[in-house]
Amino acid sequence: QVHLVESGGGLVQAGGSLRLSCAASRTIFVSNVMGWYRQGPGKQRELVATITRDGSTNYADSVKGRFTVSRDNANNTMYLQMNSLKPEDTAVYYCNLRTYYNNYWGQGTQVTVSS
Repeated sequence: QVHLVESGGGLVQAGGSLRLSCAASRTIFVSNVMGWYRQGPGKQRELVATITRDGSTNYADSVKGRFTVSRDNANNTMYLQMNSLKPEDTAVYYCNLRTYYNNYWGQGTQVTVSS
């Protein structure tokens, strides 16, 4: 079992920045993909960004050029640097870890962007 804990959410004005962190409770040695997803008010959960263990990344079109995902395998941590935030980025942001056999989710952290 792997537990994921997100942190770094909060309230920020439009145009501001936040950095989210996701800490995994133990090292995952097998091939895996970590990712950030979000669920806004009245919306379905959607992909924000993913990163493989070797650092390959993928972004939703809505965040390209503004968000950067990274990971520190030595410390079992993933980050999401969010710049130029917009009110439509307001959502609960979830951390995800996916291996061939398992799929883990964090509890989520709220990000609110005021206009």
